[in-house]
Amino acid sequence: MEAQPLGAVAAANADHAERMDGVYRWQRHIYDLTRKYYLLGRDRLIAELDVPANGTVLELGCGTGRNLVLTARRYPQARLFGLDISSEMLETARTALERRALADRVMLARGDATAFDAQALFGLARFDRVFVSYALSMIPDWQRTIAQALAVLEPGGSLHIVDFGGQDRLPGWFRRMLHGWLARFHVAPRDNLREALESECVRTGANLSFKTLYRGYAVLATARRT
Repeated sequence: MEAQPLGAVAAANADHAERMDGVYRWQRHIYDLTRKYYLLGRDRLIAELDVPANGTVLELGCGTGRNLVLTARRYPQARLFGLDISSEMLETARTALERRALADRVMLARGDATAFDAQALFGLARFDRVFVSYALSMIPDWQRTIAQALAVLEPGGSLHIVDFGGQDRLPGWFRRMLHGWLARFHVAPRDNLREALESECVRTGANLSFKTLYRGYAVLATARRT
């Protein structure tokens, strides 16, 4: 990754936060209802987290809290944490957790997934599991999110990612239609996601598993720290 002046990075991050609040100020109220039809693979990711007893789980780009609710139910002994850059989305997530009596098990914080201080935000520097669900395709500097996620893993911990794939085994018209639709929400599938993950895994000594789902519609990746 090419280094950028800190001032430029901070300004870009602030712009991204404002943009996300603008996009989801109203969308957050119907987000889960509409996205369940095309954010495929999220439940599989949660099922494969395999959180250890009393383990810690961090979701980057937690949005409405939908994934955290399901994770809390599947792993009742886990301690959960969620980070999002959008205050609008976090408001919805807090409401969702309170409605399901999970607010005491999940700690939320506003922050930038590309550069955050986990100790300052959560009182915890490292986590057993970190996952990112359909958020890398929304983060401009998404490679830094991968590096940051690997940096906050406990030894033996794992990073789990699900996001849009290249749709290489789907009709061209479908790919064009999907990309046009996603662009309306500032979403761009990361065609070089695998290469970026492989590079970071080599740098950090992690082991990578990379799978394509639904004829390339989505990808599911796991990076395990040794």
